[in-house]
Amino acid sequence: MKPLEQITPKTENETEIIPQSCPFYKPIGKEVEVFNHAYSNKIPVLLKGPTGTGKTRFVEYVSYQLGIPLITISCHEETSSTDLIGRFIIKGAETVWMDGPLTKAVKEGAILYLDEVAEARPDVVVAIHSLTDHRKELYIDKLGKSIKAHENFILVASFNPGYQKGFKELKPSTRQRFVALSFHYPKPKDEAEIISKETQLDVSISKKLVTIANKIRNLTDLGLTETVSTRLLVDAAKLIHSGLPKRLAVKVAVVEPLTDDLEIIGALTDLCDLMI
Repeated sequence: MKPLEQITPKTENETEIIPQSCPFYKPIGKEVEVFNHAYSNKIPVLLKGPTGTGKTRFVEYVSYQLGIPLITISCHEETSSTDLIGRFIIKGAETVWMDGPLTKAVKEGAILYLDEVAEARPDVVVAIHSLTDHRKELYIDKLGKSIKAHENFILVASFNPGYQKGFKELKPSTRQRFVALSFHYPKPKDEAEIISKETQLDVSISKKLVTIANKIRNLTDLGLTETVSTRLLVDAAKLIHSGLPKRLAVKVAVVEPLTDDLEIIGALTDLCDLMI
């Protein structure tokens, strides 16, 4: 199978196509099987789980396996439907229409991945409604027309249900338009394998990093907004593999990103130093 062509926004008016080799992903349950069935039935997929549990990597992996281009949108509070659908721009003496990434995905038959969809403005959810039901079409109000989705198109969104709970939640009416997959931190053995495969770090050190992560994850009384993700462990492992001292690598890649509280940083640093 040829490498995935990943489509990422380059500038406001350009899209860059980047060849990409198969990303490493270790299936933890039946998520790949479920996604393949959802794709064959063109049912949108919602990925739920904490930061750094492999949601984005999973989408990259299935995109490669299916040979379907991937368009990723990192949603934030300013992301609007216009950003996704497109807009009129002035080009020379003319006003021309420029497709947004959502419209490109619908026309060309790509996986459209809305990362952290709950962060986007409400009009984004309204814009994708007709793509998440039997209609499978996108209405472009500025052009006054609807576009039928390409047969290869599928909508995937991710959502962190624990982040700012009660502030930015997906409405039940929106959630019920998706097949949902829950992502959690892998079991220690699997997480150590993931870290080792990603970074070529010795498995014994990878296991120590996982032990540190689980220790911090169980310290619920610290009041951390986010806990140690697999992504942070991979970053620490990369630094260690490149020659940075283990304790320093853990401090800058695992402890420091978690908090700015000096007392908590000190306590976590001492804890990590004892464990590695």
